[in-house]
Amino acid sequence: MEAKRKLIFVCSGSDCKKAGIKSLKKELKQAMKEGELKGQCKMITTKCMDFCKSAPVMIVGNHICKKATKTKVLEQIKKP
Repeated sequence: MEAKRKLIFVCSGSDCKKAGIKSLKKELKQAMKEGELKGQCKMITTKCMDFCKSAPVMIVGNHICKKATKTKVLEQIKKP
């Protein structure tokens, strides 16, 4: 049985944009094209998630990743 891909929801609100969500998204896309993460994730851009004080924000699976960094998001992706 094939493992399900993890969904990553990326906030595109103005505070997240100011906090660098675009460059973070680009870094993560590159990381997900390589190695063990290849084909395991799908990134979906959303409207504002209303966690503006914690920007940038991503949701990985069922986890809200506030003040997201590449390291934090990759750790969540790798969790079962």
